[in-house]
This record gives sequence, structure tokens and C-alpha cells, in this order.
Amino acid sequence: MKSSEERNENKGNSKEEKCSSTVDFLSYKPSKSNYDPIKDAAWQKGEKVPYLALAKTFQEIETVSSRLKMIEILGNYLWSVKMLSPSDLLPSIYLALNKLGPDYEGVELGIGDSLIIKALAEATGRKADQIKNEIEKKGDLGLVAESSRGNQKVMFQPPKLILSSVFAKLKEIATMSGQSSMSKKVEKVKALLVACRDCEARYLVRSLTGKLRIGLAEQSLLVSLARCILLSEDPKLLRNTESFKKKLESATQIIKTTYCECPNYDKIVDVLLQHGIEELPNHCHLTPGIPLKPMLAHPTKGVSEILKRFENSKFTCEYKYDGERAQIHLVEKEKIFIFSRNQENNTSKYPELLSRLTQAAKENVVNYILDCEAVAWDKEKKQILPFQVLSTRKRKDAKEDEIKVKVCLFAFDLLFFNGKSLVTEPLRSRRDILRRSFKEIEGEFMFAASKDFDSIEEVQEFLDESIRNKCEGLMVKSLDNEATYEIAKRSHSWLKLKKDYLDGVGDTIDTVVIGGYYGKGKRTGNFGGYLLATYDPESEEFQAICKIGTGFKDEDLEKHSQFFRNHIISDPKSYYSVDESIKPDVWFDAVQVWEVKCADLSVSPIYRAAYGMIEEDKGISLRFPRFIRIREDKKPEDATDAQEIAELYSNQEIVKQQQNNDNEN
Repeated sequence: MKSSEERNENKGNSKEEKCSSTVDFLSYKPSKSNYDPIKDAAWQKGEKVPYLALAKTFQEIETVSSRLKMIEILGNYLWSVKMLSPSDLLPSIYLALNKLGPDYEGVELGIGDSLIIKALAEATGRKADQIKNEIEKKGDLGLVAESSRGNQKVMFQPPKLILSSVFAKLKEIATMSGQSSMSKKVEKVKALLVACRDCEARYLVRSLTGKLRIGLAEQSLLVSLARCILLSEDPKLLRNTESFKKKLESATQIIKTTYCECPNYDKIVDVLLQHGIEELPNHCHLTPGIPLKPMLAHPTKGVSEILKRFENSKFTCEYKYDGERAQIHLVEKEKIFIFSRNQENNTSKYPELLSRLTQAAKENVVNYILDCEAVAWDKEKKQILPFQVLSTRKRKDAKEDEIKVKVCLFAFDLLFFNGKSLVTEPLRSRRDILRRSFKEIEGEFMFAASKDFDSIEEVQEFLDESIRNKCEGLMVKSLDNEATYEIAKRSHSWLKLKKDYLDGVGDTIDTVVIGGYYGKGKRTGNFGGYLLATYDPESEEFQAICKIGTGFKDEDLEKHSQFFRNHIISDPKSYYSVDESIKPDVWFDAVQVWEVKCADLSVSPIYRAAYGMIEEDKGISLRFPRFIRIREDKKPEDATDAQEIAELYSNQEIVKQQQNNDNEN
């Protein structure tokens, strides 16, 4: 007797069998020159897209290094989806990004290797130890799953995998919870693995682990999407001509700008399918409830650099608070959301803020998006506490009566107010509306301390004042000229001046721990040093940048060692770029971000950070790195990226002098 769940599963499978196509899936090549979206597709109009078509697309993308070719390959596949099966465009995009929905919804896969190994063993009849041994050799569970297909013993060939069904099942697996959820997940994964053909298992398993790693960044996907819509609207466009390139550039800019304001593919794809690219800004725009990526500041090495940047301009200086970025959204009366800098929903982390935000808003306030900093606060001494204190708070589902670490919100910008986006308004206007529309509540909701300057002389004094008041330094912002809010950009209209910046390096650097070295002497029994990496979003690699062994207290070494013992992996991930000469004693999964300082950056033949950006066949390393703190508010992919590392290197005074000398000679 079959359960209702099994009967429903079989109903879904019978529908999937009807979707089979006479086209040879195995010969599908979206990289083909002069690709035709209908003739060269692996399915027919009105059919559901086979998952193998997307897997083949991933396989072709993985074999090329040219970003333009990657964009073309994915663009061709999406073009076929748009022309033949438009309802599958959205799941195709999410699967290509290894996401299951908008970031702020918090639906993530990231299933542990052990669960997948168990499902793979049951699906193929192989022993778990055999699979683990093969993982050690290949370093990629996806490749192991693909090579294991020949071991499958099935009485009847299962229905071919359909893309929309795979996406739905991945979402179902991600949201499973409860006592028997692990065994149910294993069964779901096993059913998918049994149905895999050709290279499907490789990419299915990588999606399940949350690490697709085909070298395709989100910015490239946005270009591919623009290309697909452009060609769908006018199939006669001659590709690779100057005229086409200009149109593609314009379409890409519209989609990228829209995504910055409204990072929700469900909405964007719906508008693209119904109205086209030109209508995107009219339907998808800044909206309370949908978090946007914040504007970021450029580091600066001193007051003299501020003078150069803001000469003859009005500017303001604000305290740079040592807390956590908090983007506050009032959607409607008392419906408030709090998002992190990574667009994660932090509302349940700060339940005590909801009532005070209602009190701080004046009667005329209907809806808004506020940019703030949440800072640990000592109510008795009425002063700021260090970030380390804030990091001890519970990360979600906090109960107001159990909260020990109090928080004060410091508001510094207003991005949306009473139905209108303010991001194109200058900072002076945004700040005026902010201060007119909200009232301060001491120690609970306050405006960022600021002073406006015409000259540079008083800035140093204000910097010293901010440090006395337990802040990191100053944010220096243009008030009028070019003072719009640049979403998701690191803008020169905002400069950060921190108390501990060194003359040689203008900023601290966020790195990812990927390996450990056994300690000696008094550090025996702990890891005495670590291998750090930065992230390159273009190649989707963690690139080694330095070893670190200083800046730690004894208790730090113990704490770090305990933490990383739970994240040891047998071999480096395929997306770790590390020279053999600096191979660590132990490899770690990329799970934690460390903020570090260094004396300077130098070109290195060994380290791979920003590889080839400054010198051919060389990367960049940090000299004399020192541990500052763990960045709990950042994911590994939010570490300082390769382009920033290259900029930090080039902005060093000694490098600039050398370049000037070379030019003179």
C-alpha cells in the first residue's frame, strides 16, 4: 500500500514523462556558434526544460575561462528557455546562482557531505568508506557522485529529471525540519540521484552542498539575462556587432540597476516576461520590505587625502560606530523588518528595537527605509561598548526579557520615505528629512554624531573626539556634489578614516580561514598559525593571501582551535587557489571571516590573491598580518575581494612613488 506522499510523487513523475523530447539531450551544446534558440535546444516548445540541459550548460561553462564565453553560453541556454518554456526561466536563474529564492528569505541548502554520502551509498550500493576514499582523491563530491552512476541497480528506469521539479524538490529539502527530517532528506536526495543521467549528478550534488563553483559570478548572470531578453525581443539582431554590443550594454545597465534597487528575481523575471527590459524600472524599484545592498565607503589613509578628495566641496564627518549595519524597513503601520548588510533578516535578533522605532517616528511617517548602525550600549555609563560585546547576542529568535546586551540604533541615512525613493537626492536633503521626521530617544534611537566642514583643519579634532567616545573613527561624506546614495557600490563620495589605519595600508582586510598549521612549543596542542584567503567573485575562488600567527591571546588560540577542529576537511576544495609550497597541515572548510591588519601588501610568486592583476603570474600577499577580530556579520563570500586587494596594493605610497619614478625614467 503506497502512502499519499508516494502517490503524489508518482503523479508528478507521470507528468514529467510526458515532457520527453525527441531531441538528443546528450548532444546539447549551448556554446555552439550562431546558436539557434529553437533548433539547437534539447527540448521542444511547450515542454518543461530537462534538468540535463542546464547541467550540460554548467559543464560547458566550467570548461572555459573566458568570462565573455561563459556569458554567451548561459545566455544561449536562457534564450531557449525564454522562447520555448518561459515559466522555467526563474528556476533556471536561481539554480545557476545556487539559490532557492531571494537572499533575505533565508532559504539555503548547504546540506552536509555526510548526508549526501549516505544517500549516494544507498542509491548506488557503494560503501560509504569507498565514497570517502574517492572524495580524498578527487576533492569534489560532485565528481564522485557522477562517477558512481554506473553502480546504480534499478529495476525500472526512473523518469528523466525535469528542471522545475528538481528546483521544487531542492526547496522542499531545504525547508524540511523536525525529528525525522534527516531521514526524509536522505530519501529525497536518493530519489534524485537515482534519476540522474550523464553529468546531472555532479551539479545536483554541488547544488545540494551550496557550492556550485562553475566560475560564473552573479554579475555575469545579469549580463546573460539581458542578452537572452534582448535576443528574444529581436531575434534578427546581429550578434557580436558594435550595434548589438551597445544595446546589450544599455540593457545590462537597466537590469543591474533594477537588481540593486530590487534584489528579487521573482519580480524581475515576471516583469521581463510580461513587459520587457524597458519597463523594468517602472515596476521593480526600491520597496520597503525588500532589502537593498548598502553603499560602502572607500578607505583613506589620513586627513590629507580627505582634503584632496573634497577640496572646494561641502562635506560632513560622522562618527564611525563599531557595530552592525542595520537596514530598517517600515512597510506599513508597525510592520517593521531589520536587515543586515548581507540582506539577512535580523528582525528576530533585535525584538526590542521594534517598539522604540515606532516611538521614534513622528506622526507623518507612513513607510521608510533607514540606514543605521546597531551598537552595544552601556545604559548606566551612557556609552558605546565594543563590537565584541554585541557579537555575544543571540543571532535569531531572541526573547526581549532575556536580552543582556542592550543596543542603541544610530541612524545616518534615509533611503525611502512615504512612498518615495530618496537615493537620487543629495545627502543633505536625505539627512534633513531624516531629522525632521524622527526624534531621538537617548540610548535607544539617536542620529549619528556629525559635523559639517568647509575646511580640513577641524577634522583631526573631531576624529580625536570620536575615538574618545569609543568609535572607530570617522565617515567623511560629500553633502551636495555627487552625494546620491550609490546602492551596492564602494563610492569615493564616502571615505572612512579609522584610528588604527597604518600609513602604508588604508584599511583592515577581511579574510577567510582555509587551513591550519600545528603549533609548537607552548602552542603545542593547538593550531599555532593559519592560512588565510580572500575571495575572487569572478572565478569564485578563495585565493591564499598570507599565513598568520600573531595578534592572538592564549585564550584566542584555544578558542580558534576548538572551533576549527569541527571544520576540518580531508582535502582542499576545488575552488581553493593555494601554492603547494604553503600547504597547511590541516585544511578547513571556508566558514569564518577574520579581520586582519598588515604592515603592507607586496607582490608574491607564491600567494594567489588578485592573481595577475598587478603582475603576470603573480599574486599579492600581506606582510606582517595581525588578527583583529572575527567578523560574525560576514559570509566567506563577503571577504575583501581580489579587485579591492589590487587597489589597496596600488594605493600604497611606496608603490605610487615607484610608478612616478618609472614614468619619469
